[in-house]
Amino acid sequence: MKIHLVILKVATVILIIRCSFIFVNKKILKLQKMSDKNIPTVNQQTLLEQYLLLAKSAKGAAAVELIKQVLVAPGIYVFGELLDMPNIQELNATQFSPYYQLLHLFAFGTFSNYLENKSQYPELTPAMINKLRHLTIVSLATREKCIPYSKLLKELDMKNLRELEDLIIDVIYADIVRGKLDQRNGRLEVDYTLGRDIKPADIDIIVQVLQEWSDSCETVLNNIENQIIKANTMKDNHLKLKQQIENEVSAIKKNLKAQAQDSDSVEEMREVLQVEKPSKKKPNTKGLGYSMAGYSPVS
Repeated sequence: MKIHLVILKVATVILIIRCSFIFVNKKILKLQKMSDKNIPTVNQQTLLEQYLLLAKSAKGAAAVELIKQVLVAPGIYVFGELLDMPNIQELNATQFSPYYQLLHLFAFGTFSNYLENKSQYPELTPAMINKLRHLTIVSLATREKCIPYSKLLKELDMKNLRELEDLIIDVIYADIVRGKLDQRNGRLEVDYTLGRDIKPADIDIIVQVLQEWSDSCETVLNNIENQIIKANTMKDNHLKLKQQIENEVSAIKKNLKAQAQDSDSVEEMREVLQVEKPSKKKPNTKGLGYSMAGYSPVS
């Protein structure tokens, strides 16, 4: 019974690993197709669509205004597809290059990146600073599930803990990060976070990591299959041993039964012989003869 349960559990694990293996392969293929183009999520795509349509005709200063609008637009946190638009790409070779770099920063960078190279970007409005801080929290949440307040204060260049908690609450209400504030331990506990744009240079790394994980799953799968073979062999040997023992027990029972029958027959024979055995002692008729003749034996 235990062997059957083990085999059932192993089969379940194999099924799960096979499903994961198929899922990873699909993800690898999808990422390989994305290597030349960043594709935002469905919700982000819907919100970004109107700006993509405008970007097809906007050039120069109009494209700059479009960038300013999209950077403060609520609900938009991915910018890779807009960054790939030809009219936006052209800005990088003009006097409007800082705005192209700013859009690139919002697509892939963090607030600390902005502070390190502040002179390369145009001045940010409060709304832009707020959104870039939101994106910075998203980036941290993709790497850590428990983010200390101290790290958030440093990365966001904030001094006031109350302002930090208000910012985190705004992020949670915007549904780009899900989690809770752990005020006792001074940290943000992350349950879910929105995915940001993927740098083209990072796609090969992601594919490599997924491929290594896929190879590991394949190795585990092979090991489990080998364990199944061993378990089946043990099961067969167990059944053979069980049958052998049952046969031996059956043979012993037959021998004991036969011996018991022989013993009963011998006992019955003894009883019969004991009953039929004649007495060998002769009766004493000598005295009887004298008495009958009227004489007494001579002393």
